[in-house]
Amino acid sequence: MDGIHSRRKNESERNIMVTNIMVTKTTTFGGALLVLLGLLGFAAPSFMGMHLSALHNVVLLLSGVVAIYFGVKATPVAARAFCLVFGAVYGLVGLAGFVAGGMNHTFTLIPGALVLGTIDHLVHLILGAIFLVVGWVEKDTAMPARR
Repeated sequence: MDGIHSRRKNESERNIMVTNIMVTKTTTFGGALLVLLGLLGFAAPSFMGMHLSALHNVVLLLSGVVAIYFGVKATPVAARAFCLVFGAVYGLVGLAGFVAGGMNHTFTLIPGALVLGTIDHLVHLILGAIFLVVGWVEKDTAMPARR
């Protein structure tokens, strides 16, 4: 019986390690992508048709730095929680843009400072979905079971 329990424990620990790697790599890579996009926005404000105002770039930079922190320094459980919260916020912003946006799906959060367009909404929805899926799918294995 000890062999079976030991084997299950080892398999469970391996699954947790793989999951932790997936969560931390997703937050780290996603954060790096956001930082890159925020920096690029200062040089090319309409990159790929996005509306990258100075405020939008700062939000992207801050989001990216926080994501990198959770990917590199935080525990896997905290990184998973970050994925769920971050994914929900970005997903809702993307959804709100399509639902509440005007005829051309332009969604104004702060007039003259933070105006989002269709490509922005798509990027927010995709980022939100990726982070939510990683956080949600890995919910069972992000924390070791107590026995």
